Amino acid sequence: LLTSINSPYFVRATSNDSSQVRAIAAIVKSFGWRSVVAIYVDNGFGEGIMPYLADALQDVQASVVYRSLIPQEANDDQILKELYKLMTMQTRMFVVHMAPKLGFRFFQKAREINMMEEGYVWLLT
Repeated sequence: LLTSINSPYFVRATSNDSSQVRAIAAIVKSFGWRSVVAIYVDNGFGEGIMPYLADALQDVQASVVYRSLIPQEANDDQILKELYKLMTMQTRMFVVHMAPKLGFRFFQKAREINMMEEGYVWLLT
């Protein structure tokens, strides 16, 4: 379990989906970000939160500028291909919505290609 004890950058903002988008939007607003990239698993779970996220961001004058869908059974090459695409984008603020198993692999690959370094911002649901 992630906690602020294990990582000084981890902050638990909410515990349910309906509150998550408002918390994400509040964080985006507080840092003055105007655009985010939504990265989510390509299934009903992933797609379910996206309309709410878009609306919440619009309320704080921000928007989802790109949606990155990751197949639930994505292999490492598929994940890396999408990460390399994300590296080329101007927006470096990412909201990630996927199950822990896929998320773990996704962030392993992001770390391997130095996307966990300064200059990238990741919010996880």
